[in-house]
Amino acid sequence: MEETHQKPHAIFIPYPLQGHVIPSVHLAIKLASRGFTITFINTHFIHRQITASSSAADIFATVRDSGLDIRYATMSDGLPVEFDRSLNHDQFMAALLHVFSAHAEAAVAEVVRSGTTPAPSCLIADTFYVWPSKVAKKFGLKYVSYWTEPALVFTLYYHMGLLRLNGHFGCLEAREDAIDYIPGVQSINPTDTTSYLQESDGSSVCHQINSKAFEDVKGADFVLCNTVQELELDTISALKTKMPFYSIGPIFPTGFTKSLVPTSLWSESDCTQWLDTKPRGSVLYVSFGSYAHVTHNDLVEIATGLLLSGVSFVWVLRADIVSSEDPDPLPEGFREELGDRSMIIPWCCQIQVLAHSSIGGFLTHCGWNSVLESMWCEVPMLCFPLYTDQFTNRKLVVDDWKIGINLCDKKRIMRAEVSQKVGRLMSDKTGDKYRSAIKDVKKGLENALRPDGSSEMNLDQFIKDLKFSIQKKSGGTLDQNKDRLSNGT
Repeated sequence: MEETHQKPHAIFIPYPLQGHVIPSVHLAIKLASRGFTITFINTHFIHRQITASSSAADIFATVRDSGLDIRYATMSDGLPVEFDRSLNHDQFMAALLHVFSAHAEAAVAEVVRSGTTPAPSCLIADTFYVWPSKVAKKFGLKYVSYWTEPALVFTLYYHMGLLRLNGHFGCLEAREDAIDYIPGVQSINPTDTTSYLQESDGSSVCHQINSKAFEDVKGADFVLCNTVQELELDTISALKTKMPFYSIGPIFPTGFTKSLVPTSLWSESDCTQWLDTKPRGSVLYVSFGSYAHVTHNDLVEIATGLLLSGVSFVWVLRADIVSSEDPDPLPEGFREELGDRSMIIPWCCQIQVLAHSSIGGFLTHCGWNSVLESMWCEVPMLCFPLYTDQFTNRKLVVDDWKIGINLCDKKRIMRAEVSQKVGRLMSDKTGDKYRSAIKDVKKGLENALRPDGSSEMNLDQFIKDLKFSIQKKSGGTLDQNKDRLSNGT
């Protein structure tokens, strides 16, 4: 047990979406650099996508060569690798809800059974999974839940029962007044909660996942959150009275712009030469993330608004952004009319683009990784949330931190408003207050990552607490694991 105490071995299973895989990979590297052994397990689908775009059979080979002890494995998510998960979202979520746990349990059992040294002592898994506390308990592992979104979103899900009790969620005619009874949250409008908490029908597969996942997280020994303590101080303080909750963000690759581990699900276009020809702060970066979809009408309005704005832009336009069956949804003649004013590409290395000096604004869906990366690069945001946590992230960006603008205040997006808001964000005169505010936020992120900063100290405290917890465990735990496996349980 002394060896296990000195060098924890964590089995790390990220959620199989790119926005979750990226911070999981970089947390794994950060823990390995602090002496952990990591067995990182991707799904076959995620593995195939990454290796196809990067030609890296073992994504951790480079960091392993540098001396870090990160082992790599893959497992099924319960669906054929060829299955279109983006187009068939509900079926994909149903597999994660009903089938994935059996594959995860088998994968954990295999690592435990292998007799690897040091023996596994903890399971790190995404909070959105519905099974980790049970699997960890079965194999005598400590369960570390990893939350890749802001603490505000965590606490809203954690208090779903309270929202339901007060009539703000889970009823046909939900209340529309402000929510002011969540511990650590001064006040929030229902329209600023996550998309699932705004829906009247609480029986969908995603609702079932949210409900079961936040029951399961109550069995976690520790919760790690990719946020910064000073940005969400009241919310985090309230959560810490409920559970061991550690804010350790932002989790970025070492050096920020260049990751040693490939995480992209698509081949990346290089925008650097084109961006080098543009004046400082003159280009708008446009991306709606790796998974969310927009309607054809909204896409046409955004495209036309960008054309009308006169601003240069880089637009990441995934082939399936509207639908896998509509690979080119842009208005006819749009590309030709723009000329050299734009670069429209299927995918790119976002952190490299945001870090380029010519980028002056980011039209974003407000995925949490995008928000953190934009803050780090001091690029103010034009916010167009599409689903899940993005509405709450928008609230933090626009209302709390004042480092961005709503794209559309009406329910229907209009090209004239797009053009006007793009101009407002990118203008030297009207955009200066957002650029000034985001510089201050960036300083907060930098301070958190200093050796004596809140995130580094919280991570150190987590490691200390985890090691102490492992050491306290009965010396018979490993024998119990062997007994369970030999008995086929």
